[in-house]
Amino acid sequence: EEVEDVLEPPMRERSHIDATLRLNEETKSDDYSATLQRLKKIYHTAVRPLEQAYKYNELRQYEITDGEITSKPMVLFLGPWSVGKSTMINYLLELTDSAHQLYTGAEPTTSEFTVIMHGEKTRSVEGIVMAADSARSFSPLEKFGQNFLEKLVGIEIPHKLLERVSFVDTPGIIENRKQQERGYPFNDVCQWFIDRADLIFVVFDPTKLDVGLELEMLFRQLKGRESQIRIILNKADSLATQELMRVYGALFWSLAPLINVTEPPRVYVSSFWPYEYNPETHKDLFLKEEISLLEDLNQVIENRLENKIAFIRQHAIRVRIHALLVDRYLQTFKDKMTFFSDAELVFNEIVEDPDKFYIFKSILAKTNVSKFDLPNREAYGDFFGINPIASFKLLSQQCSYMGGCLLEKIERAITHELPVLLESIGSGKNPTFPSCDTTGCGEKPKNRYKKN
Repeated sequence: EEVEDVLEPPMRERSHIDATLRLNEETKSDDYSATLQRLKKIYHTAVRPLEQAYKYNELRQYEITDGEITSKPMVLFLGPWSVGKSTMINYLLELTDSAHQLYTGAEPTTSEFTVIMHGEKTRSVEGIVMAADSARSFSPLEKFGQNFLEKLVGIEIPHKLLERVSFVDTPGIIENRKQQERGYPFNDVCQWFIDRADLIFVVFDPTKLDVGLELEMLFRQLKGRESQIRIILNKADSLATQELMRVYGALFWSLAPLINVTEPPRVYVSSFWPYEYNPETHKDLFLKEEISLLEDLNQVIENRLENKIAFIRQHAIRVRIHALLVDRYLQTFKDKMTFFSDAELVFNEIVEDPDKFYIFKSILAKTNVSKFDLPNREAYGDFFGINPIASFKLLSQQCSYMGGCLLEKIERAITHELPVLLESIGSGKNPTFPSCDTTGCGEKPKNRYKKN
């Protein structure tokens, strides 16, 4: 019996999880759904037409689906193998020692990307089914091939927390493993989930802080997403206090070259599993750290609508900048062409040295664009290699009598419709959208079909 007590320590009390995450409170699903429907309408009427006209998806390899707009917030778990990622998910969802718990162990156990989401009953969903279902947000994953879809699995569980958020458990990073051994582009798949995650937990085990090539690559992929990153030093009660302080310092020393930001990500130090903390450790501190992390998670859930609107607005800004750049390339090409010019030579000269023709500088000078939002110049060499410049129209020609101008519509969405929709969340009022005619939206093409 004494051996059993050592192997199976008593469970900790977990009422603080329900209280912090407000799992017993009812959610206003009607208001949530109505706002998402308005957001979808703005995207389809104001953003997507310009996105398609200038083939933005071929520049960024990023396509927004209806399932992505209406999906719940996503929490992504990353980190080396056997650091407690799956154990932490089991703990949060009360799956520990149940028939449906995620596999855990000292050896690498998670070889799949596992999406844990809400369902009326507990069941598994194969990756090929998830990718084929247009109502979900995972259909773009088909581009990574059938080998990857075999490593993608969904688990539906009827849990209150999953009504508000979805979790993604990832294969542990194993250093010195070649990408080819996985059978699919691991880093590209990670990037897909990183781009869509509302919160990213990077989990470490204090007894093994190896920072190798695959982890370095992962942190390079996290550039620009520092505000979503939370670093977790898990299994903290397995070390004495002095040793834990040394490990904490070593972790920052190892990660400092990889996280080049003024304010480093928040670090949580605790043991995220259901069992009692080891005796003679800082139990109160670990519990406070756990509650702080839960508050962080709850903030993401509470702000899910605001984050969705901000995400679509950010995407719209990038689409607008891309359209303005393509328009400037095209206008410059038309200005430089003469009757005797070789079209290919003329355009290659513009693409190879856009600064000579003030392509990017003219965008900054004449439009409300930040230099920090401009895309990579080199990317347009590849973009126009696939999409001939002659296949595009000038923005001034992207107008119709009934629909108006595409640029004017996306600018109205950026400056008015999306901010008004965001404001309506806090006030509880239905949004009313002012017109660009009264306030102006920046640089607008003239509608050839509209009478003055």
